[in-house]
Parts: sequence; structure tokens; C-alpha cells
Amino acid sequence: MSTAAMAPLPADEPPTNSPAANSRRIANRLKRAQGQLAAVIAAVESGADCRNIVTQLSAVSGALDKAGFEIISTAMQDCLTPGASAAPGRTPLSLEELRKLFLSLT
Repeated sequence: MSTAAMAPLPADEPPTNSPAANSRRIANRLKRAQGQLAAVIAAVESGADCRNIVTQLSAVSGALDKAGFEIISTAMQDCLTPGASAAPGRTPLSLEELRKLFLSLT
């Protein structure tokens, strides 16, 4: 095992599976998608080649899908981890609700 893998996280970095880290990771994915979508809009407005536009649009779609799957994955971890509870003010999702959310992304 490398020493980099064993190095402790900096004091201001939450654990990689913490709610704060999950939220930051999801927000970063959505911000990337937002930037990609801005590029698609600019390409359309400038009359760019349709092949390039569709390629960029596909990247946006993939980024949004990954963000959605990450959100559902986080909810699954929260719901299925023994002793875990929903965030304050939130009702935990049932397995059926998780299933429906997951299927809505496909």
C-alpha cells in the first residue's frame, strides 16, 4: 500500500463518504454540467456544427445522469446503513421510493 493512501485527510477535509463530501461531490458534478450546458448553448447560438453540439449535449446528459445516480447512491447508503437516520427535518426514503427514483433516471 502506498503512503499516499495512508496519509490522513487535511483537517478541513471531511471523510470521503461523509454527507458533506457527498454533497460537495454532487454539487461539483452539477457545476461541471452547468458549464457544459453553457458551452452547448453558446455553440447553438454561434451556429456551430451539429456534430459538435450533439457531442457536447451528450456530455451534459452524462454528467447529469452521474449526478442523479450519485444522489440516489448517497440516499441508499443513508437508508440502508444500520443506525443511519435521515437528515434533520427529512423523512427517510423507503426502498420502494429509492427504486422509483433510480428507475426515473433510466
